[in-house]
Amino acid sequence: MTESSRQPTHVFPVDRLLHANEAKLTAGLSPASALTAYLDWAVHLANSPGKQGELFEKAFRKSVKFNHYVGALLSGRATEPCIEPLPQDHRFKGEEWQKPPFSIYYQAFLLLQQWWHNATANVEGVSEHDRNVVSFSARQALDTFSPSNYLLTNPEVLKATIASAGMNLVRGMQNLFEDWERAVLQMPPAGTEKFRVGKEVAITPGRVVYRNRLIELIQYSPATDTAYPEPVLIVPAWIMKNYILDLSPGNSMVRFLVEQGHTVFMISWKNPTEDDRDLGMDDYLELGVMRALEAVRSIVPGENVHAVGYCIGGTLLSIAGAALGRDGSDWLKSMTLFAAQTDFTEAGELMLFIDQSQVSYLEDLMWDKGYLETGQMAGAFQLLRSNDLIWSRIVHDYLMGQRTPMIDLMAWNADPTRMPYRMHSEYLRKLFLQNQLAEGHYCVGDTPVALTDIRAPIFCVGAEADHVAPWQSVFKINLLTDTEVTFLLTSGGHNAGIISEPGHPGRHFRVATKREGEPYVGPKKWLDINTASDGSWWPAWQAWLAQHSGSRNRCPAMGNASAGYAALCDAPGTYVLAK
Repeated sequence: MTESSRQPTHVFPVDRLLHANEAKLTAGLSPASALTAYLDWAVHLANSPGKQGELFEKAFRKSVKFNHYVGALLSGRATEPCIEPLPQDHRFKGEEWQKPPFSIYYQAFLLLQQWWHNATANVEGVSEHDRNVVSFSARQALDTFSPSNYLLTNPEVLKATIASAGMNLVRGMQNLFEDWERAVLQMPPAGTEKFRVGKEVAITPGRVVYRNRLIELIQYSPATDTAYPEPVLIVPAWIMKNYILDLSPGNSMVRFLVEQGHTVFMISWKNPTEDDRDLGMDDYLELGVMRALEAVRSIVPGENVHAVGYCIGGTLLSIAGAALGRDGSDWLKSMTLFAAQTDFTEAGELMLFIDQSQVSYLEDLMWDKGYLETGQMAGAFQLLRSNDLIWSRIVHDYLMGQRTPMIDLMAWNADPTRMPYRMHSEYLRKLFLQNQLAEGHYCVGDTPVALTDIRAPIFCVGAEADHVAPWQSVFKINLLTDTEVTFLLTSGGHNAGIISEPGHPGRHFRVATKREGEPYVGPKKWLDINTASDGSWWPAWQAWLAQHSGSRNRCPAMGNASAGYAALCDAPGTYVLAK
């Protein structure tokens, strides 16, 4: 299908060219979307005298309370703070922050932040999306002026400056110049050179046994004398490099699985270029998941597959599972989903960047180059956690003059991927905007698929602090399928929660199984009735895989040359190395 037949005839190239160039100045954010949200909020606030009165009354009470607090401090009397930071806000926890004048600075900031939250988040009549956008934008703007971000108002930075005679600022300037130079030269962050793909990370032995224009399929070498008969196929997300699941030997999920006696295959997605602009969701399904399943079943004949999907790879695997179930195929022995959404009505703060205007704007940006730039998605994720990923780094690296040692997960995160124009447009429109998969409108071929057609048992993992795929959204797989679902909730976020190897300190998880035909339990009640267990969740999942597998026997051969799946090169292959 040509581009012109897919796109509306009323979209003019001159408009797209304008928007694509505008997006370079707005970091890909649609000005129309932001303006619409602020107009929605401002008009409703202007027409709400009761709300205006409430805000005036809150401002007056906060002023009186703050003045009383300052007066007590200046007179030497002990007094309680006006306001406490939110539990996740660690900027003002240090002892130095509790002494004037710094306590005055941060109390004034938190009171102002609280007032603006009331002003932006609770105006009757504003649409939920616009309310969230305005509230988020106000929070981002206020965080810019946090007293923790500046030398003269941050007591911890001042203390370090005095103690080191200003050398922390000298080191900070050196760090700033190094980061600027690397950004201009398009070099990865300092320290990533210690984690080379195929050298220090992604080193589990294996061979590439299949390749097409979109994927390489890796089969990993056995690490035991016997193996479970059913192979494991991992479908990672293509918005990230696949080796997050094969990092260093100590935290490699792939190595863990092969050492437990599983035959493991994993897809390595191609990093698309302008030539791949017309690859769509159907191509990722057919050239990706389906071709990989065919190859795995040819290399390990007669056995069904334990299929595993991560993030958008899990969403795609769910579509594949529904299509296979619809067509009466029994290729899947089980399905495991890591932080993968199948219903997008509550997709978390990422929805701030997704509406009709924003998606059209992104389409025009991608139309210009044929793909979404590597830094575009990363920038959105950083904004969602700006205190942790932007401002705290500025304070730590440039004011304190320190460097956080590079680790494998950070190095992987600095190795981003692009996304083809057509695929990303379809993904945002069909899944995020229209929620076609959950509502039974998503078509594979000419026929819709339904998640109720999945017959294989499901193991689904959500993460407590996931900002990308909130666990309550991931939990909806219990509503959308009729098969047995084992849901596991782990500590950590979208990446660190999944890379939770045995021995990792401070980890815990909850797990429970909903049998076919059992009544639905909502996420809040589920959280209340299931107690947490300490440690990594990997052994619990592996035990579930073993429970759904046959008896161990001889390990299968590497590849199957007679069936057209000869070994092409050593793991991790060539696609993962493309920049």
